[in-house]
Amino acid sequence: MKPVCQPLDRTLSIAPMMEYTDRHYRYLMRIISKHTLLFTEMVTTGAIIHGDREKLLGFDPLEQSIVAQVGGNDPVELAQSAQILEDYGYDEVNLNVGCPSDRVKSGRFGACLMMSPEIVAEGVEAMKRQVQIPITVKCRIGVDDCDSYAELIRFVQIVADAGCDALYVHARKALLSGLSPKENRTIPPLKYDWVYQLKQDFPSLPIILNGGVKTLEETKAHLKQVDGVMIGREAYGNPAIFCAADQQLFQDSTPSLTRLQALQAYLPYIEEKLQQGVPLKHISRHLLGLFKGVKGGKLWRRHISENAFKPGVGLELIEAAMQALDSD
Repeated sequence: MKPVCQPLDRTLSIAPMMEYTDRHYRYLMRIISKHTLLFTEMVTTGAIIHGDREKLLGFDPLEQSIVAQVGGNDPVELAQSAQILEDYGYDEVNLNVGCPSDRVKSGRFGACLMMSPEIVAEGVEAMKRQVQIPITVKCRIGVDDCDSYAELIRFVQIVADAGCDALYVHARKALLSGLSPKENRTIPPLKYDWVYQLKQDFPSLPIILNGGVKTLEETKAHLKQVDGVMIGREAYGNPAIFCAADQQLFQDSTPSLTRLQALQAYLPYIEEKLQQGVPLKHISRHLLGLFKGVKGGKLWRRHISENAFKPGVGLELIEAAMQALDSD
């Protein structure tokens, strides 16, 4: 008999970001914040079922609580993937119904699924039947001309009726033609009021707001209206904003780490991965924004950027870059 899952705290989470939220980044962020909910990059059902699972899905137990985001539209494959992910130890499976990239669109999943809520519902139902961990959905507020609040309500109602445990909502619509994925993160206007209204219309469904949030102060303001807040690009470009998250949002009395303390706590992990043959550049890229806006931060970033790709470099590069923090 499968164990009963403990409820996840979705007060604050870091958005799944392709080529960014890999295991090295997540480990760093778990050092910085013990309570923030972490997400993997999106992984397709095909990759989960047929690919190198340890490479794609492996994570350190320290990273928990952790959510695996899945891309796909076939209920059988989604259910099989959810089972694999539950067996791997993930705390939640999140179905991507918001990514606007051409690759995702050509595969008929991601944001285009918002126009087919019944398909999303079938996938959610299939996963719910298969596993005990929560099954959630991440979506936009609309897609192309399917962008009225009434259409959003219909989508949410169908997905909620299928048993969706929580909904992460990027408060912009997606334009599948004419805008790049990057432009889709900035050009369509944010409509936070729509997400607030969703919470009013679906009071029993956890609603997590995503899109454009950059500070803990903004997060606290949104939390007056919704159940949680998800931060994306700012969490990667300026990860130190999470240093005070545990104290300010989770009432954790443990003193927060400084940026330098977080880095020092991360050094043994870097050393371990280097010994396993992981090139430094795969890890150090996640550190570039750690000292954003502080004295020596630009020199820190430049030193790592210009040298981490060189053959044979190791922990001494990070230690040398740390000197810039005292010399500028």
